[in-house]
Amino acid sequence: MPKMLVLAVEDEPFIRMSTVAMIEDAGYDVIEAAEADEAIKLLETRPEIRVVFSDIELPAGSMDGLKLMHAVRERWPPVILILASGRVSPSVEEMPSDTVFLPKPYREEDILNVLAKAA
Repeated sequence: MPKMLVLAVEDEPFIRMSTVAMIEDAGYDVIEAAEADEAIKLLETRPEIRVVFSDIELPAGSMDGLKLMHAVRERWPPVILILASGRVSPSVEEMPSDTVFLPKPYREEDILNVLAKAA
């Protein structure tokens, strides 16, 4: 049985590397993007992506993480959405339905609990 594929979207290289390592160590496959436009391209070419884990603040590209989540929910409704931020706390109404929000610094167990429910 193939492992669940997670797309990690984070503009800060160190945080992205740390997040990818954490998810891989838990036994999931991970691909990464530094900004939302790159994430959309990956979603268009990799239909096996089951989870998008994104920071809200993505300064490069045409959209932030919140807009990315709305785009993903619209185009790929079954994808599980996890949104994280250290500075912004969106309300439930601002996020697409069924989006999990994790405040930064998030704990490894918080991410792994969400992924375990998704698997």
